[in-house]
Amino acid sequence: MNKVKIKKDGLLAAVKKNRSSHRDEFLLAQIGFRDRIIFELDRRLQDARDGKKINLLINMPEPQDHTQDYDRVIRMLEMSVDDEIELSASEFDQYVMDNWQWALATKAINASYVKA
Repeated sequence: MNKVKIKKDGLLAAVKKNRSSHRDEFLLAQIGFRDRIIFELDRRLQDARDGKKINLLINMPEPQDHTQDYDRVIRMLEMSVDDEIELSASEFDQYVMDNWQWALATKAINASYVKA
């Protein structure tokens, strides 16, 4: 199946739910990221005070927020005059199944900062 027609209200609900989950994951990752950055900076500051060698490079990817991608789709759906929306297979995969092109990398980075 390459295309599907979906009721706009159902699609809008799915995208909003996916957006909420993504945003919550990002905000939790942001907290963990800040905690780890502060820890690393404090550790390196102590090394500097102790006269130890200091590594100035902190290789920590920032949490990724793609909320705007969801917001764009949500706004387009809210402004659409159609009651049914036709989606391609790839659009369905993104909007309903929440499998965006950036999803795997984003989830991996964000999860690395969330305490289990």
